[in-house]
Amino acid sequence: MVMTETMFLVGFVAFIAAILLLDMFVIDRKAHVVSIREATVWTFVWIGLALLFAVFLWFHGDMVHGIENFNDLQTVASKYASHLKLHPDDFEMSLQQYRHYMTVSYISGYLIEKTLSVDNLFVMMMIFTSFGVGKNEYQHVLNWGILGAIVLRFVFIFLGSAIISRFDWVLLVFGVVLVYSGVKMYLNRNDKAEMNVEKHPLVRLLSKTGRIHTQFEGDKFFVRRAGRLLLTPLFVTVLVIEFSDLIFAFDSIPAIFSVSLDPYVVFFSNIFAILGLRAMFFLLAAISDKFRYLKLGVCVLLVFIGVKMLIHEYVEIDAVASLVFILGVLGISIGASLFAKKS
Repeated sequence: MVMTETMFLVGFVAFIAAILLLDMFVIDRKAHVVSIREATVWTFVWIGLALLFAVFLWFHGDMVHGIENFNDLQTVASKYASHLKLHPDDFEMSLQQYRHYMTVSYISGYLIEKTLSVDNLFVMMMIFTSFGVGKNEYQHVLNWGILGAIVLRFVFIFLGSAIISRFDWVLLVFGVVLVYSGVKMYLNRNDKAEMNVEKHPLVRLLSKTGRIHTQFEGDKFFVRRAGRLLLTPLFVTVLVIEFSDLIFAFDSIPAIFSVSLDPYVVFFSNIFAILGLRAMFFLLAAISDKFRYLKLGVCVLLVFIGVKMLIHEYVEIDAVASLVFILGVLGISIGASLFAKKS
């Protein structure tokens, strides 16, 4: 099974890499300001791909783990979904049950990551504004930012899964962190986010090397001056975005482990959510003022997920109930925002 899991993961990563390379070097090779229409179309394209993968999991999710018999299924379920009641005398029904559990967990994880990403997108807007990045270069920076985010998530998710499998009390730590983050976000929800570029710890560290170029040079990340290779402000912007995503991952990854302990499901949901972030960024930049209560919804989700992790030993909130709650919070926060906008 380990070999099958590895092969599937390699194939998945290769598929994602091919999509990213096609997107970066063919479709969006020429820098331009992304319109609302283009952002909307690509947002639905990425959502469509994510839903197609959900369909795959619903019918063939067992292929991820290479499950061939009931013993294989029992081994996988004992690691990632011990609460499921499998039936040894009906392998097909048990297998279908696990596929459906994977699918619901994947969709829940995808929605959580998408929702939590909203706050991170606002941070990205602030970073672009603070560094004075031209709008036609947003796309270029976000492409590399997303690529870096995928690498970070791969490391964090599989490392986190390995830690949880050995020390299950880590889930309690994750729960406390998420509740704290949700309460803190609620208390600071009306604060205006600002950034002093010169005082940012990463910028200060890079400044000490004396290798930061003071001016933008189109879409170049590096320039050579007097025989020295210098970092342009555009490259520093990418590094700061990666730094912010690193901080953001401390909330988002524990949150997704609340709906599934399967690192593959967590990774798949994370990646498909991240792939659509660039298009979502441009769409959100245009309509961000229309969703005033979405941040409040994020706060509620963080607290709910944190509490769920804290009580998982005593109360099991199943995947379907979690998905219904997540959809309900999203629907209410978006609906309340649109209603408030009209009135």
